[in-house]
Amino acid sequence: MAFNIDALIRSNIKKLKPYSSARDEFSGEASIFLDANENSFGSPLPKNYNRYPDPHQRKLKEKISSIKGVPPQHIFLGNGSDECIDLLFRAFCNPGKDNVILCPPTYGMYEVSANINDIESRKISLTKDFQLNLDGIAEATDEQTKLIFLCSPNNPTGNSLYHKDIEIILNNFDGLVVIDEAYINFSKQQSFIRELTEYPNLVVMQTLSKAWGLAALRVGMIFSSIPVIDILNKIKPPYNINQASQELAMEALGNIEQVNTWTKKLVEEREKLRKRLQELSQVQYIYPSDANFLLVKINKPREMYEALVDKGIIVRDRSRVILCEGCLRITVGTPEENEVLMKAIKQSENNL
Repeated sequence: MAFNIDALIRSNIKKLKPYSSARDEFSGEASIFLDANENSFGSPLPKNYNRYPDPHQRKLKEKISSIKGVPPQHIFLGNGSDECIDLLFRAFCNPGKDNVILCPPTYGMYEVSANINDIESRKISLTKDFQLNLDGIAEATDEQTKLIFLCSPNNPTGNSLYHKDIEIILNNFDGLVVIDEAYINFSKQQSFIRELTEYPNLVVMQTLSKAWGLAALRVGMIFSSIPVIDILNKIKPPYNINQASQELAMEALGNIEQVNTWTKKLVEEREKLRKRLQELSQVQYIYPSDANFLLVKINKPREMYEALVDKGIIVRDRSRVILCEGCLRITVGTPEENEVLMKAIKQSENNL
């Protein structure tokens, strides 16, 4: 199907004159900045943070570009993936009129952002094996459907969606297909970033919060066609990624070998933890995972959750989520943390 981004953009966004910050109006080198009403004396911190950061995060995007193999003009950075999600709604969905497709069980912020922006969420549940219901998605889609959110590897199930199924949607939907790849580093599946040039309606989200271990910095990434990126840059807050986050992210991105080592170790620990959990009488089933967590079907999940809380161990109770009935979601910890977890579960299951 022909993709026409002009048909997707909200009319008020087309007309919007974006805010022009002081740093947007100047480029180049200077020694005295008297344009942005900053505190010229500095800040109380050892390192001065009195100047506004680069609103377009040029150096950070160039570093990400060198790692991901995507030109900087195809990259948007958000204050966490949550800002990226919200901006997609604000740019392309008319409140009270348009709708989006969600495929539960999946990441909850898609629906929260839809509700905040007064956008209808049409939920087409995954199949019993946590794959896409293509017929259901096709039937739910109409002229007012602007976005389809797909999470792969999926949260909270941990599995990757079939690549060919996602391609079917990309080829047959004239809105934006948003693929959330927050956990892609832990998977053997290839990222859809490789297919950006083939699909102008493709939006790939990734994050520095998971494999890169930078959750506190709040840096989410969108990779897409230039028209999509341009619209997101038009409506974002001027300084949405603070200077400290930009600097620390740059420093961390220089240690890719360390991150790769940790990722490999985490995948190994995931399999060790799976095998140990399978030996427990309380555990009914452990779902396959391409992420850094396991979805575990267990007897008395709420009671087990509370027993672990009492021991200072926090997992996620997903037992009330559709298709995840009776399940806990357990993040893979360090070997030491996993050992403490296993001892706590064994102690607790005797008392349940």
